[in-house]
Amino acid sequence: MGALIIIVEIVYFILCLGLIAVVLLQKGKAAGLSGAIGGAAETYWGKNKARSMEGKLEKFTRLGAILFIVLSVVLSLLIKYQ
Repeated sequence: MGALIIIVEIVYFILCLGLIAVVLLQKGKAAGLSGAIGGAAETYWGKNKARSMEGKLEKFTRLGAILFIVLSVVLSLLIKYQ
């Protein structure tokens, strides 16, 4: 049981580092006047957003967050019933 906990902790740590990297690679949401001007371009380019790098990063963030929550629960249960 101890080896399983160590393996899950290592996967959890790698997931945390990957999630941090993916979030830092994303572009910040535009605010202010520049965001209002860029909004028209976003509606045009928004059709292909899923195929862009930004769309892929958002998918990885969503998937990473779900895995983070699941691994957190699994790890807490493994430690509790050790």
